[in-house]
Amino acid sequence: MEEVKRDIVLDVEDVPKVGQWITLSIQHLFAMFGATVLVPFLVGLSPAVALVSSGLGTLSYLLITKGKIPAYLGSSFAFITPIIAAKALGGPEAAMIGCFAAGLIYGMVALIIQKVGLRWLMNLLPPVVVGPVIIVIGLSLAGTAVNMAMYDPQKKYSVTYIIIALITLAVTIICNIFFKGFLNLIPILMGIIVGYGCSAIAGIIDYSPIQKAKWFQMPDFMVPYVTYTPTFSWEVIAIMVPVAIVTLSEHIGHQMVLSKVVGRNFLEKPGLHRSILGDGAGIMIGSFIGGPPLTSYGENIGVLTMTKAYSVYIIGGAAVAAIIFGFNGKISAVISSIPTAVMGGISILLFGIIASSGLRMLVDNKVDFDKKRNLMIASVILVLGIGGAFVQLSETVSLSGMALSAIVGILLNQILPDREKISEDIFGK
Repeated sequence: MEEVKRDIVLDVEDVPKVGQWITLSIQHLFAMFGATVLVPFLVGLSPAVALVSSGLGTLSYLLITKGKIPAYLGSSFAFITPIIAAKALGGPEAAMIGCFAAGLIYGMVALIIQKVGLRWLMNLLPPVVVGPVIIVIGLSLAGTAVNMAMYDPQKKYSVTYIIIALITLAVTIICNIFFKGFLNLIPILMGIIVGYGCSAIAGIIDYSPIQKAKWFQMPDFMVPYVTYTPTFSWEVIAIMVPVAIVTLSEHIGHQMVLSKVVGRNFLEKPGLHRSILGDGAGIMIGSFIGGPPLTSYGENIGVLTMTKAYSVYIIGGAAVAAIIFGFNGKISAVISSIPTAVMGGISILLFGIIASSGLRMLVDNKVDFDKKRNLMIASVILVLGIGGAFVQLSETVSLSGMALSAIVGILLNQILPDREKISEDIFGK
């Protein structure tokens, strides 16, 4: 990967002036805010804890990568369905144990990459496998988005809800397509704000929790052996681990894009093993306090592209601001008061974008579907994943949906003949 010289405002190690520091850090916080609080909203976790875990995870990431990579970690959408499934099996506590296990997988992969390099991982997870799995992640959530947009809390069809959802969706699309500058980078937040305003006019918001909330309020942390006694479940592990393997591919893609934007090869220095370890540590820290798994955010890469201010101090400032927001009871109450119609409108677009990003991966990597092996692999992954297939391994352990489709896809790619070699370009050489 060739390093490119660019006109920059602040380089990675530069310390910004105080006013610039605060402004640019808040900008990064707003860019990730909407998506980061949406994930806990959908899976029934605390948005305040998600903000705190996002901030702590980002700070640990910056520490592990030696302050060399300006990346912000926010809530991962890939884990929405697994967290919901894990909660159904053993409650939120079981989901947190599963998330912690996903972080451990990141750590093990980082160790292997440090010892033997990256090629094995790219051979295990080529675009023909990862692309369809990402499509499954998006489309498996489609029903959730539509139901949120159409039905009120009593599960009755509501014209008011669907209109608010469509307005929210329209504003988000308009901001993303037609607005310029910073507003173009926060379409989710703009959609939520306008949708919330429409909900207020329609009279479907309960303001009493906001009025009762304190300005400083301890988030609802879930800490093992403090608020609950952790229990190990192979079934939860079987749900979480395959998704972690797939999101590693997403992480590598973000690192490659970030390297091009900043003009440095982060895969070589400080090394992909460090960035993966930093991401995994963030996941483990978040799960230890009750937050969702984390991932590097494309929105924040977009902010870096726009501002050309690559300072890790700005990223660290955004992380500190997220932690402060997490302890603000009023902000947490406002987030919790957002009607499902608003989040449904946002989710229609976001989940579709996840599925479309899987298609984009296939197109960008020129996956040839004239080749029978590629067609077979993608077809099986899509039907198993979206169809909800499962394999009952024992009374308590089963592989289902996304996890099963990912594993079958990996096996088919290894077994079927004429497997393509990985291009050297992907390793930055």
